[in-house]
Amino acid sequence: MDQAKPRGLLLVMIDVEPEHEADFNRWYNEEHVPERLSVPGFLNARRFVAIEGGPKYLALYDLETPDVLHTEAYTQLLAGTPWTNETKKHWIRSVRNVYVEVPSTP
Repeated sequence: MDQAKPRGLLLVMIDVEPEHEADFNRWYNEEHVPERLSVPGFLNARRFVAIEGGPKYLALYDLETPDVLHTEAYTQLLAGTPWTNETKKHWIRSVRNVYVEVPSTP
């Protein structure tokens, strides 16, 4: 019997220069998230802003499997658009982690 691959999670945390936050949020909502959700295997995206601790911004992307991050559809996005590359210049720090779901046991 073929076992389904465990789901994946992409976690991204970013601090951005305060004077560029409005553009960062507009870029994230108008370009970045729609690009990611256009990739087969990206199931959804959620964003959060820290009320304590940091980095200030957190995004979670549920993936069919972590292998989605190795597909041509995803890797083509990594070069970035001009808007993406300009926005990244104003990041103070970023964290990007990839996770695989741990199967629950009965």
